[in-house]
Amino acid sequence: MDSAAFDQATNTSRLPRWLKARLPYGGAMRSTSRLLEELRLATVCQHARCPNRPECYSQRTATFMILGSVCTRGCRFCSVPKGAPLPVDPQEPQRVAQAAAQLGLRHVVITSVTRDDLPDGGAEHFYRTILAVRAATGATVEVLPSDFAGNLAAVDRVLEAAPEVYNYNCETVPRLYPLVRTAMASYRRTLDIFRHIARQRPAVQRKTGLMLGLGETTGELLDTLAELHDAGCQMLTLGQYLRPSPAQLPVARYVPPEEFDRLGQLARKIGYRQVASGPLVRSSYHAAAMIARGGE
Repeated sequence: MDSAAFDQATNTSRLPRWLKARLPYGGAMRSTSRLLEELRLATVCQHARCPNRPECYSQRTATFMILGSVCTRGCRFCSVPKGAPLPVDPQEPQRVAQAAAQLGLRHVVITSVTRDDLPDGGAEHFYRTILAVRAATGATVEVLPSDFAGNLAAVDRVLEAAPEVYNYNCETVPRLYPLVRTAMASYRRTLDIFRHIARQRPAVQRKTGLMLGLGETTGELLDTLAELHDAGCQMLTLGQYLRPSPAQLPVARYVPPEEFDRLGQLARKIGYRQVASGPLVRSSYHAAAMIARGGE
């Protein structure tokens, strides 16, 4: 798709009305952005061009992205830079902890780029970051690691730090994996990760997220949600895929809010304990509220 077609698909004047919202700005947003810049920290909010970044920053929260800001994979939905990453910064865990403390966070969400260049995929770095954050804040911690290329020993190392929530995003239905993700990604591996966590650390809450509007059918989506739940997933986010730039996949369909509401209800009938379903929902959006309700 050329730039003109991209403009037609994503120009705010052409977006459905439910995707148009007043963006909050102000001192809190600027101070959050300034703190992250001073501490040389990346956020998925910025690098994935999340539409909720102004709101989250204005509420003095962010999703920290560790292990650098260059990913070794090239998923076609994602705008995070791809290429050869820099060496891991051993001081990054302490800077994340400092930022979380200064922001006053009581629930800290930590994700990362994929690091297939590292033997453990960055699991040790996650472990150290979780411990540093907990020591500095006492906050609950939610992690969104990569799939570690199927290395379950790396999953176990992250689990040893006892995060309250382990989130691995399925992203889309199995049929669309070859289009949306890379050859390195595997739907079956996604199921294996949740089964493994449920066996090894049943107290850790297990969460996943999917983007809608990539060409999936309702039947495919519900079958996928049922399989994920059967594999041990307990918490779910469903949100609209929005194309970050002309380099990513185009949007196949804008899903209306009432359909998100209906799908959320169906997910609860499948058995998910907590569901956030809406056009602007993202995997870490209002994550603190979701974990607070996790035991209901």
